[in-house]
Amino acid sequence: MRDAIARALAWTLFLLLPAHGRHRTTTPAVTTPAPVSPWARPWTGPSSTTARAVFTAPEARALTPEQREHFYATAWAELGHVYIHTVAVSDVHHVTTPAAVTA
Repeated sequence: MRDAIARALAWTLFLLLPAHGRHRTTTPAVTTPAPVSPWARPWTGPSSTTARAVFTAPEARALTPEQREHFYATAWAELGHVYIHTVAVSDVHHVTTPAAVTA
């Protein structure tokens, strides 16, 4: 009889008291989400055919470099895209990103 009472008491305490050791937590561990690859979503920009048509347009060949940049920006705006390159002020274009150093 004492054995049955001891088992009942142990079972009751097992249900009521928290567990021991590293598995005692009931909340899941916080994990950081994996970074999303830019290749996982479809391409949202213009196609290569559209870009080629804008940059090789015959009407842009006779323009100065500044006018050509404005032409490109206008053509991209008409297509609903942003032309992110800065307008050339002189014959030298401004580099907006640092150049890679090769050793």
